[in-house]
Amino acid sequence: MGQKDLTKGSVFPTMCFFALPMIFGNLLQQCYNIVDTWVVGKFVGPGALGGVGSAFALMTFLTSVLLGLCMGSGVVFSLCFGQRDEKRLEQGICASFVLAAGITVLLTAASLLGVDAIMAWMNIPTEILDMTRIYLELVFWGIPAVALYNFFGAYLKALGNSVAPLVFLGVATALNIALDILLVAVYPFETAGAAAATIIAQYVSGIGIGIYTIVQDARLRNAFRKFRIRKASLKEIANYSLLTCMQQSVMNLGILMVQGLVNSFGTTVMAAFAAGVKIDAFAYMPVQEYGNAFSTFIAQNMGAKKPERIRQGVRCGVGTVVVYCVVTSFILWFLAKPLILIFIDQSETRIVAEGIRYLHTVGPFYCGIGCLFLFYGLYRALGKPGISVVLTVISLGARVALSYGLSGLPEIGVAGIWWSIPIGWALADLTGFLCYRKNKERFLQMM
Repeated sequence: MGQKDLTKGSVFPTMCFFALPMIFGNLLQQCYNIVDTWVVGKFVGPGALGGVGSAFALMTFLTSVLLGLCMGSGVVFSLCFGQRDEKRLEQGICASFVLAAGITVLLTAASLLGVDAIMAWMNIPTEILDMTRIYLELVFWGIPAVALYNFFGAYLKALGNSVAPLVFLGVATALNIALDILLVAVYPFETAGAAAATIIAQYVSGIGIGIYTIVQDARLRNAFRKFRIRKASLKEIANYSLLTCMQQSVMNLGILMVQGLVNSFGTTVMAAFAAGVKIDAFAYMPVQEYGNAFSTFIAQNMGAKKPERIRQGVRCGVGTVVVYCVVTSFILWFLAKPLILIFIDQSETRIVAEGIRYLHTVGPFYCGIGCLFLFYGLYRALGKPGISVVLTVISLGARVALSYGLSGLPEIGVAGIWWSIPIGWALADLTGFLCYRKNKERFLQMM
């Protein structure tokens, strides 16, 4: 489970072999999210499914703050590794850890204190308020565990080790699935059981990967032993991390606002959306992780001053993502109904029909989100995370505006929410392409 130097070797296999453990890791993560959805939907009911689906959107938003912070730090770690600058790397570790710890404390406290206000803002229906509150009050305690896993995982991936995070996530996934079945299907603890299963698994993966990394990596031990916070290092980490954090937060805030609109249509649409989003995320998640691997590849090679290798990586990345997305869109079109039936009983005909409509609307346009993830990774590695923020604002801003505008028209209704998603992707992709084309020479000089 060692490091992999991404500045050497053939580009396509190097990127793919580095990305595969990251993809498998996120697939495992999606698996235990899906198990939560399946167990709650099958053994508790559609109302609970809608509540857990809303809570999932909220947790994704909250933890995206930590994820963005760690992703931005990972770019700095990759640049230092590519430059072989050990001292700067150790200083970056300390700065990143302090930022992540501080934000984690604030985020956890704010979430626990603001449960009722959050549920009111999200338009949670009255009939599922209690079960949603119980789920949220428990699952918020897992935020520190998410921070631990993402910090140490980002560090390992930045240095080319994408296998160790996969192993710890695999253990957590197996534990979460077993506990989900035990605490919801066998013992009827309902949404409280699903929440308990999730946070136990999160702490196993977060603490486990932390202990492993500290034991295995001398640089990390040295950094923590000295633990000096340099102003220049803190500024560098903040420049990369805070904008990436903002980008992730804006993206998931938009999704959360759409979730609130979905909730206003009642539990039928909520349940269909909860099931559809799980399938959706599972389908295009590999290109999201590929985009993160792509960003690490670009950053390491920027640090090593290898512009031609970066250009090869860009061509390879675009080709791989487009092929994957086309194949996945084709498969999802024909398997929409059986996939929805994994989460929804066949007797719930209205929910099944709405879930299929969601997948048939969004699924054919996965190339849009795939290319967008590549733009995010590219601009992050180039030290231009602000552009990623702009692309996210365009994508999610269009999605939110169109969702509220179109769904208010009686002849369109909830379908307007579904159609706003691919339109937002397309507008952001166009902006990202035009920006790259306009600044291509300047970007190439940076490489």
